[in-house]
Amino acid sequence: MSRVISFNGIEIYTESFGLKDNPAILLVMGAASSMIWWEEKFCKKLVDKGFFVIKYDNRDTGKSTTYEPLKPEYTFSDMADDAIHILDAYSIKKAIIMGMSMGGMSTQLIAMKYPERVNGAILLASLYIPKDSDDLPKSSDETNDLFNNIKNFKPRDENETLEFAFKQWSTTNKSSRPHDEKHIKEMIKLDIDRAKNYNSRVNHFFIRPKEEELNILYKISEITVPVLVIHGTEDIVVPYVQGEMLAKSIPGAVLHTMEGAGHEINALDYDDVIDKIMDIF
Repeated sequence: MSRVISFNGIEIYTESFGLKDNPAILLVMGAASSMIWWEEKFCKKLVDKGFFVIKYDNRDTGKSTTYEPLKPEYTFSDMADDAIHILDAYSIKKAIIMGMSMGGMSTQLIAMKYPERVNGAILLASLYIPKDSDDLPKSSDETNDLFNNIKNFKPRDENETLEFAFKQWSTTNKSSRPHDEKHIKEMIKLDIDRAKNYNSRVNHFFIRPKEEELNILYKISEITVPVLVIHGTEDIVVPYVQGEMLAKSIPGAVLHTMEGAGHEINALDYDDVIDKIMDIF
């Protein structure tokens, strides 16, 4: 079921699955990606395990509020607060929050700022921010080149947009997992067709953490909710060691390693990931 959540002049497009009386899990997607990348097959598997599932388009993706490209008018804290507005609109007191990549950073902020609203946090391919992270491996050179040049990309038509988006996907999703490129291109086409302004998605790469946000993320050892860290060993965007550090730094956190997976949640991993979610939560 789809629903648009409105607050403070912002509109966030959401979809829900399952019975509202069941334990809730809120899915937060990563940078430059709409909620469709939480594929329905994954959502329905969670529903089959007894969850009420909500996913949504972050600002500047899909059918949610967009801003002029290269000029985001919001912060990471605003994006974290968006999740709380969604829970409020659905009358959900507490939920498990599952965040992918940048969505994992939002999830860390939510767990720190609003622990009373969080039953648990799942950090998928998520960044490790604390000050000692400077010494850890970072994104591959190919990935950095792509992100550094994204602001210069000015597509002339939809085909160029699709080709560039597929290049982005191909660069960031390298791994030993098999990938259905035809399906991925169909997903990108759907993403383009349903977006208010597809090119606004690049704004996520130009949000800079404020000092107060960094001060929160530096203190993840103070997270008090149950945490499951999920990370692929072949992630070239957020290297696996960052997932290891998250699990070591957060009291009681459990690390689930996806051998051979990249910066992704591949369909081959759905059942193992969901089984681990059931074990922890």
